[in-house]
Amino acid sequence: MKKLLVLAALTASLAASTASAETYQASNWMTPVHILNEETYQKFAKDLAADTDGAITFEVYSGGSLVPAKSTMQAIRDGVVQLGIVYPGYTPSELPLNNVLNDLVFVSDDDIASAFAYTEMGMTNARLKGEWKKNGGIFAGGYSTPVYNFICVKPIRALADAQGLKIRTAGGAQTAWVEAIGGVPVSVPIGDVYSGLSRGSIDCTMSDPTNLDKGNKFWEVAKSVTRLPMGVVMGANYVINPDFWAGLTPEERRAMLDEMAKGEARAQVSYHIGVNAAIEGSKERGLEIIEPSADMTEKLAAFQSGFVDALPQKSVESRGVEDPTDMVQEFQELQTKWKGLLEGVDRTDADALAKVLQDNLYSKIDEKTFGLD
Repeated sequence: MKKLLVLAALTASLAASTASAETYQASNWMTPVHILNEETYQKFAKDLAADTDGAITFEVYSGGSLVPAKSTMQAIRDGVVQLGIVYPGYTPSELPLNNVLNDLVFVSDDDIASAFAYTEMGMTNARLKGEWKKNGGIFAGGYSTPVYNFICVKPIRALADAQGLKIRTAGGAQTAWVEAIGGVPVSVPIGDVYSGLSRGSIDCTMSDPTNLDKGNKFWEVAKSVTRLPMGVVMGANYVINPDFWAGLTPEERRAMLDEMAKGEARAQVSYHIGVNAAIEGSKERGLEIIEPSADMTEKLAAFQSGFVDALPQKSVESRGVEDPTDMVQEFQELQTKWKGLLEGVDRTDADALAKVLQDNLYSKIDEKTFGLD
């Protein structure tokens, strides 16, 4: 009888705890099946709930259904959501230092090293942490797209073909590049590109090839892909509301950090695998896959030559930041560091990538103090 009474009491206590557990809001403006939603939010939320016995349960709002992309940072600050994905290019005046780094990776050739370098810098660099704090958020993880190409309705086979084309860019260096080749840069969120290509309000988009297939399905409206390698684009996978974060126990914060490391690794692996699948699938659907002409390759090389050296002063003038030379140098050093750490690691193995990220960064983040200063 005593055992039965104890069991009944424990069951009642567990039921009461579960009933009182709060459901938090996470906003992701990507489509539900986009890599940066499926891998870093949907699976993350499910695994985190299991790890914490339901103490941290997120309801994930996809496709901008709760707040649109450009309003996510404000929604995190105001507590409308407790977690969100933020692309700094949509709020350049609020996140100028993050956009300096996004300009810098126009010359990047390793998306995973860029993602992990950005994550480390965002979590440890005082200037970047201060910028996120000023905007009401805690940066806890970043992503990098694969290398960008041109995805077009009007094919770009040679440099002259780009003249006058309306080309969607992610801002910064991409905008300057499109202007340099005679195109007309257009700034619209990634979620509006499909309709833009379909209606003819844009002729091309600069995008990583996975958008042909995963989530955005550009191959349904595009006619060609020009495989000119035009750097990567980075963003914040996880930006946390400070009050929510402070209200968690250290153990709960540790669980979130550990699952974030796994979510980032899964996303980068999916990106890596997804590029080849998207290109092959596009061929099967009749899209023209174009190798860049010599004049395009030469123009890009000329544009990138000296780009890094000129970036700090240009950023001071155009973005109104204090000299970011130290940040440019730190990011380059971190990118080299992560390239070394990733050497020999299977880039199709999410567990292997997560271990590298966990061992060399997340395990060193103190859950008792991180984000609480």
